[in-house]
Amino acid sequence: MKNISILGSTGSIGTQALDIISRFPDKFKVVGLSTKGNIELLKEQIDKFKPKTVCVVDEKKANILKSKVPIPVHSGVEGLIKIAEFDDNDTVLNALVGASGLIPTIHAIRNKKNIALANKETLVIGGNMVMEEARKYKVRIMPVDSEHSAIFQCLQGESHQDVERLILTCSGGPFRGKKKDDLRNVTIEQVLSHPTWKMGKKITVDSATLMNKGFEIIEASWLFGFPPEKIKIIVHPQAIVHSMVEWKDGSIIAQLAEPDARLPIQYALCYPERIKRVIKRINFRDITFEEPDFGTFPCLTYAIDALRMGGSMPCVLNAANEISVASFLNMEVPYIAIPEIIKKAMDSHKIVKDPSLHDITELDKEIRIKTREIIKNGWNKPCQ
Repeated sequence: MKNISILGSTGSIGTQALDIISRFPDKFKVVGLSTKGNIELLKEQIDKFKPKTVCVVDEKKANILKSKVPIPVHSGVEGLIKIAEFDDNDTVLNALVGASGLIPTIHAIRNKKNIALANKETLVIGGNMVMEEARKYKVRIMPVDSEHSAIFQCLQGESHQDVERLILTCSGGPFRGKKKDDLRNVTIEQVLSHPTWKMGKKITVDSATLMNKGFEIIEASWLFGFPPEKIKIIVHPQAIVHSMVEWKDGSIIAQLAEPDARLPIQYALCYPERIKRVIKRINFRDITFEEPDFGTFPCLTYAIDALRMGGSMPCVLNAANEISVASFLNMEVPYIAIPEIIKKAMDSHKIVKDPSLHDITELDKEIRIKTREIIKNGWNKPCQ
């Protein structure tokens, strides 16, 4: 029996994790849950899974929920930390959105909790620190992204020294095959119409710009210890091959399954055990591969650049992306503005070589302010 806490239990990954947990009551016990503000769904989850403590980040909504449930209800970042550190935890599933995932992850690691990581921004902005802490406290970090789960499975029992390169697959998003001019007037509805995966709005926009795949390059570099030149992206629209490892002798090992996020979630929660399937059996069909279009989707290039530059630059990449995506979803800027805003934020930044956790949190706030200024002053105006 594993005791699980889920940060972000009302989101896409969180609800799918609870679906898995509900199917194996002899394997898992939910001890902690959190939501940003969806107290209606959280109340349903509390009634069903009987956790010992919960967090609602929104303090006002946390106070509303307190009168309706018989367990402690925490709020804010401190509340997330309490769930992450909770003594009864064995594993913390981090399914938070954006940079908010870093601090709870660090606290969970320092309290020797294993991490099932769906929040890729944790490694994007704090990869070096997170991996050092995990080694120090002998904590296991299990990837929940389908691509990184695939790489992890392909590497089992093999020497990293024999790896030629990691190959991360990419569905291509809703605009695969389009050119820049085709994307000038796309709508929010078009951006959110992902052909394969059902996800939250922010990550779906990231998938449309391919920033999500850029983040995954950074995440893979930290998780598996490979430089960007040994990580390749290949577009695979059918999303059957979730990623591959190419070896120095020319052999390639791949992991295949129907596209269903419950499989990597289940693998992360159950590792090293494999248990009964929750996804449908694979339907073998024609599959294709093609090179990504870096010109139409420059966010891929910006992510690789940020990884190579290192230091504080990935934090800048992430903060500028979060603000520009939120501005797009709020109809303040068009879709094509997203990479332009990110590039301006990166170009104006002076890199901090080895940022501390405090440095990262302060820089994150600073870059968000600067990014809003870029938008306010005209994202498409040349820099002065």
